[in-house]
Amino acid sequence: MYNIAIDGPAGAGKSTIAKQIAKRKGYIYVDTGAMYRAMALFLIESHVSPEETEKISEKCLEADISIVYEKGEQVVLLNGRNVNGLIRTEQVSNMASASSVNGHVRKKLVELQQKLAEKADVVMDGRDIGTCVLPNADLKIYLTASSEVRAKRRYDEMIARGEKCDIDVIKRDIEERDYRDMHRDISPLKQAEDAVLVDSSDMTIEEVIEKIMGMCRI
Repeated sequence: MYNIAIDGPAGAGKSTIAKQIAKRKGYIYVDTGAMYRAMALFLIESHVSPEETEKISEKCLEADISIVYEKGEQVVLLNGRNVNGLIRTEQVSNMASASSVNGHVRKKLVELQQKLAEKADVVMDGRDIGTCVLPNADLKIYLTASSEVRAKRRYDEMIARGEKCDIDVIKRDIEERDYRDMHRDISPLKQAEDAVLVDSSDMTIEEVIEKIMGMCRI
């Protein structure tokens, strides 16, 4: 199995790049966020409320979550059931926000993500993939860009959707999130010692993809 880990700060383009590389290589793109949502759905269906921390810790151990591709579409499986159409609700979002900070939930999902990587060629992105989730990944990338560039990208996306926004506020939010991610107690954001630094500040998406594709041994 060949595993690619892509880490980096918010707005660096990790998901966009990871999805494209997975598509071109024929690998599975592991959407870790979708896995946390599937866990949230499992807890809701198990009649556990966001405030019941102990119950969350106990019940999460019963969930089996995986990702497969069927007819080119990513399918999230919860105990063997396709839950794609059920994990994008506000109720699931709220439960995911509450349960994702639970250490037992995180431990369980990391185990499931590692299990997935043992069985298939995967591309996984996040903030601690190369350092914690897949420490033995075949290729580790730390994808970043200046806060100014990341803010401009986010600003352009929001303007294109017709949303009103202030680029200075966006930049400040990004810098505050960077600080939180880098200083959190559990699995802080940092570049793995054996990760290749890719600064996309002056690169197009295609240039970043080609650079990373060129590093893949297979």
